[in-house]
Amino acid sequence: MNSYRGPRFVLGIETSCDETCAAVLLNGKDVLSNIVSSQIEVHAEFGGIVPEIASRKHIEAINIVVKNALKEANVDFKQIDAVAVTQGPGLVGSLVVGLSYAKACAFSSGKKITGVNHVHAHLLAPFLSKKGLTFPFTGLVVSGGHTSIYYVSDYLSFKPIGRTRDDAAGEAFDKVAKILGLPYPGGPVISRLSIEGDKDSFKFPRAMLPDTPFDFSFSGLKTAVLQTVKRLEKEKASIPLNDICASFQEAVVEVLVKKTIMAAKEYGCKNVVISGGVSANKRLRELMEKTCEAEGLELFCPDLSFCTDNAAMVALCGFYQIKEGILLGPEADVYSRIIYS
Repeated sequence: MNSYRGPRFVLGIETSCDETCAAVLLNGKDVLSNIVSSQIEVHAEFGGIVPEIASRKHIEAINIVVKNALKEANVDFKQIDAVAVTQGPGLVGSLVVGLSYAKACAFSSGKKITGVNHVHAHLLAPFLSKKGLTFPFTGLVVSGGHTSIYYVSDYLSFKPIGRTRDDAAGEAFDKVAKILGLPYPGGPVISRLSIEGDKDSFKFPRAMLPDTPFDFSFSGLKTAVLQTVKRLEKEKASIPLNDICASFQEAVVEVLVKKTIMAAKEYGCKNVVISGGVSANKRLRELMEKTCEAEGLELFCPDLSFCTDNAAMVALCGFYQIKEGILLGPEADVYSRIIYS
């Protein structure tokens, strides 16, 4: 049995996409700081993330972000016991910036370092702010780059049981927003417009994939929205943005909820977690909570500040990896994708 209680102060670093993040975690539970520098305004004019620009912005921001995280935590770097850094998946250029910086910090000072799968970190994010979550649980990670369901049996055991076959849910929101002439990122604006829309106005498809019941596909839904808009334009009819947004959002949310609940029942889990950037969507939380209650399940969502990519969740996941001796060597490299068996 491992008697090591884990590192006291963990510095977390996250640069998997377009947010430069650093956090300090105390004793694997107390978030002393959680700094996020977003690049949304930079990429908005391009309608999506430009990888080369993202990596350059990480280089500009990372040292400042880490210093601010240490300052807010009132901790000197000498007090840091270990460094946890996102190793993947994500944009290679962005990941390299974070990993290189973290390795330089750790190896130059003799501190322990571990590489974290930030999708796994998302699954643990509710532990940062919620009480009562226990293992095992079924976890849905839903974001701009990932839509997957996992069976989580402990802090280090994550079994993938479903994934998207094409677009991630957040990616579908962005693409539909572009079709509708709405700004990037699409999720928040579609969610806002949906409030004034009728979710039953358009009967958009729900891909259930009976041969792989826990997998997702949103490409057909995106195409259906595009065809609807083209039809309305051809008829010279007005585009009911609110109704299209509400109907599209409902199609996405219904599939996410149904498959997650199916997985929870199949794997005998009483607890359900949703995490990732799209888990901040009000309608998703509302329908998931209502359905969990009806099925006798308990729902756990991260606080909104821990939904999108952040370094506090990376530090938390890293804490348990370091506790079990899972460390990185100097030769460690990043990985861009999750390899599913």
